[in-house]
Amino acid sequence: MSENKQKFDTLKIRAGYDPKEHNYAVSVPIYQTASYDLGSTQRADRIVSYREDGWLYTRINNPTVDVLEKRVAALDDAPAALALSSGMAAITYTLFALTEGGGRILTSPYLYGGSFDSYKSILPRFGINFDFSKNIENIKELEKEIKPDTKAIFVESISNPNGALADIPVLAELAHKHNIPLIVDNTVATPYLFNPFKHGADIVIYSATKALSGHGNVIAGLIVDGGKFKWNKEKFPQFHKKHYTLRDEEGNSRSYLDVFGDTAFIGKARMDYLNYFGSALSPFDAYLVLIGIETLSERIEKHVANTKKILEYLEKSPHIKKIHHPTLQSSPYNELSKKYFPKGAGSILSFEIKGGKERGQKFIDALEIFTYLANLGDAKSLVIDPFKVTHGELTDDDLELAKIPLNLIRLSVGLEDARDLIADLEQAFEKTADYK
Repeated sequence: MSENKQKFDTLKIRAGYDPKEHNYAVSVPIYQTASYDLGSTQRADRIVSYREDGWLYTRINNPTVDVLEKRVAALDDAPAALALSSGMAAITYTLFALTEGGGRILTSPYLYGGSFDSYKSILPRFGINFDFSKNIENIKELEKEIKPDTKAIFVESISNPNGALADIPVLAELAHKHNIPLIVDNTVATPYLFNPFKHGADIVIYSATKALSGHGNVIAGLIVDGGKFKWNKEKFPQFHKKHYTLRDEEGNSRSYLDVFGDTAFIGKARMDYLNYFGSALSPFDAYLVLIGIETLSERIEKHVANTKKILEYLEKSPHIKKIHHPTLQSSPYNELSKKYFPKGAGSILSFEIKGGKERGQKFIDALEIFTYLANLGDAKSLVIDPFKVTHGELTDDDLELAKIPLNLIRLSVGLEDARDLIADLEQAFEKTADYK
């Protein structure tokens, strides 16, 4: 049976790997090597001219990392992926590859704090400018913000920390109308809950540090290429430019489209940015992500089930001013949640605690099971105050734009018994009840 006919739970365990090619090892081997014997000058000629797939140098490709790339691509039903040493590297390389020579990215203010601040403070130094639109949910108004040098629209499928849902098909239609790609950070959802490519996205990004690996023991990122976007020569000349490094066996320069065809974006990100900027994922870390992915479905189902129970408890709590999760009837994203997330909308929730910032800080300190740290999607339940840590780079105005008040607390619901998690929340509320 070919991989494209296999179901998700088969692909998450077997995609991209044939034991016969690896000494019949059942578990993916860790190829802990810097480089590879090219065998002969003739074979080296074939590899460097792209006539033969082969291993050259682990900064560019590695057999363990290759299995991870193929597996995640298979889970998203996409032709190619690129694994990197962090989710931020995946975001940065994606935007560098799209905006060579300068350009703009139209984006949402509902983003991870590191993304928000790098877009505001760092990447503009490299000629990449960003428009944080208040109209990300109003397509007619959003279209007015697309400029001649806009190179992409960037959103999170489920935003961190408030669970805002992006209407991906509508955004994809708008992007394609203007000959630009739609980039979706699908970290919170994972490919188990949502496949952006099926709804029109062109490039998908993951911080594999989060739920994809799921155990808080590795930093990793991935770029996945849907392979369907047509790179317009006028707007994206970098994919059409001839490069000597891509020369054929006769020494003729070629473009990324010439060499990689529909996966030219991943080819360029690998050969230009991974190759020369060097944010390579180690083979051991790739192995850890692969092991995590093997239980992705089971973990996410338990995450979602626990989240539902905790939401039911929090909705009855007198200690909370407002709860944010797209599955709630009170959420403005409830209909989108029903439409696009039938298996659940993730295990990240946030709430505004009564008593303000001071009580929120005391509440976090009073928790005994929830761990206070900057991560999400872990097997362990986690808590954070976004304004201070995950979005601590944001100014007061930025926090207001992102709808992150100082009394907001984010939970990443883990795999413990939900009754214990609820009891932990209850005792922390009771210990801080004086801050009403």
